[in-house]
Amino acid sequence: MLLAGTLAVAAAPLGHRTGLLPAGGALGLVAVALLPLLWVLAAGLLRLARGGLEQLDLRNGAGLVLAAGASAIPIATVVLSIGAPAIHDITTDTEDPPRFEAIVAARGSASNPIEYRGPALAATQRAAYPDIQPLIVAGNPGDLADVALAVARELGWQVVAAEPFGSEEIRDTGRGSRRASEQYRDVVIEATATTFWFGFRDDVVVRLRSADGVPGATTVDVRSISRVGIGDLGANAARIREFLDRLEAAVG
Repeated sequence: MLLAGTLAVAAAPLGHRTGLLPAGGALGLVAVALLPLLWVLAAGLLRLARGGLEQLDLRNGAGLVLAAGASAIPIATVVLSIGAPAIHDITTDTEDPPRFEAIVAARGSASNPIEYRGPALAATQRAAYPDIQPLIVAGNPGDLADVALAVARELGWQVVAAEPFGSEEIRDTGRGSRRASEQYRDVVIEATATTFWFGFRDDVVVRLRSADGVPGATTVDVRSISRVGIGDLGANAARIREFLDRLEAAVG
């Protein structure tokens, strides 16, 4: 029972990454596999509480260690996500969220809808993540395009497109950006981020826009949306925070 649970916890994310298990099936397998692991873990901890290490023989001790190791990531994920709302689309600008263009086709028809759900979603996000706000940094969008691309790649994102919303041109070549001018009205970067454990794919769009009323500054907005699932366990908000923190540090 313990070995089967451990193998199932390991096999579920592998099965999803290789396409053998759908997201719901993989998560369900982990949930079922956790039951015997948690039972062994609880029994072992109870023995420790009652009589100390003397109550654990080699077999029970090994079982306790195995159960703790196999259940550590699922338990930590649940604990860290306590309080996260059942939403999967997070953005720094809820009134004018950055739009996806190039990445839409790659999402497929089975993915969550990419249209922003408006005031209700915005209110839920503001209540849960009041710190998710636009970042204003010095420099025009063209100056910051390469920096933003570099940060996205440092985070392991797969950059799909980097385009201007203006008359000048910037295109991602896989080695960096190619500029025709240092001045852009908007620069938009689209990318896909893959989660560590299950390999879930989330899509991200970064928008660099000249800041209103702040000459020589750029407003950076980010939107991150999960392809599957109702809630994201806080993953999209955490991704946006990390990107903005790294970008701010890189710009200085």
